[in-house]
Amino acid sequence: MLITSKPRLGSRGRPEQSRTAILQAAVREFAREGVAGARTDAIARAAKVNKALLYYYFKDKEALYGAVLDHVFGGLLASVGEALNRDLPPRRKIIAYAAAHFDYIASHPQYPPIVQGEMMAAGRDRATHLERIVKQYFRPLFGRVAQVLREGQAAGEFRAVDPLHFVPSMIAVIVFYFTSAPALRAMTGKNPLSTRSVSARRAAVLDFISAALFRPRTKKRQGAGQ
Repeated sequence: MLITSKPRLGSRGRPEQSRTAILQAAVREFAREGVAGARTDAIARAAKVNKALLYYYFKDKEALYGAVLDHVFGGLLASVGEALNRDLPPRRKIIAYAAAHFDYIASHPQYPPIVQGEMMAAGRDRATHLERIVKQYFRPLFGRVAQVLREGQAAGEFRAVDPLHFVPSMIAVIVFYFTSAPALRAMTGKNPLSTRSVSARRAAVLDFISAALFRPRTKKRQGAGQ
């Protein structure tokens, strides 16, 4: 009787599982060490694959880093896209978007350092991936959120704000808490990433965005001449 063994994770016999394991290990390594400090041998070890297999899927560290950025931003676009696709009035849609964006970052706390590192690298003229990232992810997301802002303003629900300024401000309010978590822990002595702390921050973020954007609802007069 012929006995076949299951392909090992570190072999080419399980391509999706191996590639996913490499990407997940790379996210942790790039978040912790940055692009310059990240080591492919450490990534391969953490993914439990040999280095040759890593290079089979990704030709070099730069290609792996590009795949990590696609993984991060592609997941974000999919998550917030569900909220933006819902048939909701502008007030509820903008809050649904902000909540989805917050929840995505809260579920992946390693992502903000990677994004921050890419922005800083672009400032040093190392913009290898930035143009592609902007075209594939930033521009579509900005356009969709800006459209919700315009619809809310046209309906008299939102204050007059410039999307070019309001959208980055809203994203900063969502993301900065996670990038500053180490400083917040040192300052307060508490874990800012505990379930309770993150839940409180989520509520505060949604309240802040609502207060910054929403016009007060006016009560309808009960009768003519009253």
